Amino acid sequence: MVYINKNITVQKLEELYKQQNDFKNFDKTFLFEKFIDIVLSFNKKINFESNYTNLKKVNSAEELVKIFQLRSEIYGNLGYQNEFPNYLPNMNFDFYDETAAIIYTEDNNEITSTCRLIFDSDKHLPIEEKLDLSDIRIKFPKLSEISRLMVKKENKGLSLDFKYLMAGMYYLKTQNGLDASASVFLKEHFKLYEKLGGFNIERSLESYGHLDKPFVISSWNPANVSRFFKKAFLKIS
Repeated sequence: MVYINKNITVQKLEELYKQQNDFKNFDKTFLFEKFIDIVLSFNKKINFESNYTNLKKVNSAEELVKIFQLRSEIYGNLGYQNEFPNYLPNMNFDFYDETAAIIYTEDNNEITSTCRLIFDSDKHLPIEEKLDLSDIRIKFPKLSEISRLMVKKENKGLSLDFKYLMAGMYYLKTQNGLDASASVFLKEHFKLYEKLGGFNIERSLESYGHLDKPFVISSWNPANVSRFFKKAFLKIS
């Protein structure tokens, strides 16, 4: 088991429950400790090397707690709580994290962005809770899913944090023998991803879950990234 710093994690959760005068979720703290241990153990097995010193893979319970809090903050600001609910107060995670490589960027000890690459398992992938991906699986037997990509500070154009995260997703797939990744994002954002190369729209949707906006399901084959991606994201001339 990973022994979590009580002052940062479990005690913090206990305080949140006390503030709500509601202890119905208190037993979740014990599940949470086990969950943290599973997530960290999985990440330790994943190959990950990058060209960026501030792009990291999770290595501690404290990092995970900060990431879960950042997810909760951003999804709250976007109004996505119904689609991606918090499992604990101010903490956004789900059990797909148990089979996900979770990366983040850091600036002055502050986590500024994060993303996860979910590896295939007997639980399958989150998109498959809503849609059949068998057609994509035929093309890419070793399929993964990119999700929970979020940047704390939005910038016009391509932010550095976004570049780091997408480079991280590329490294994770190529260094761990994955064929491609699936992802769901707003249709209006596809032009941005298309520039990176290897992205293809597999399906267009009028809505996704509780989100009543046009979305696309896309695959991303790292073997077909563009010269622009290699130069701007991977530092390969």
